[in-house]
Amino acid sequence: MQLHRVGVAASHSWAGVVVFIAALTWVVVGVSVGFSRAWQAGLMCTTSMVTVVMLFALQHLQARDESATQRKLDEILRSLPGADNRLIAVEERSDEELAVLAVMNREDRTA
Repeated sequence: MQLHRVGVAASHSWAGVVVFIAALTWVVVGVSVGFSRAWQAGLMCTTSMVTVVMLFALQHLQARDESATQRKLDEILRSLPGADNRLIAVEERSDEELAVLAVMNREDRTA
């Protein structure tokens, strides 16, 4: 739940402004203290940690959106009378089952 909040907060337009202000502040303070090795190491550690957290937040949001899209597509398949119900929740099937369905779909397109 917290990771979802991080992703939502990072997707707002003001998040870019906050990052810009933080970077500008980092540069101004760095100029005033002389950009020591410790200062540079701190910047690298901070950016690495933020990058990893944002990677997980983005992956979480993408997985959540994909799951919601799949549920919506499943509902559309259930509601269509001529739809192939074997395709409902097909993303949860094994690779072998997906291969069989792919062959069947190719055959349907060429027939």
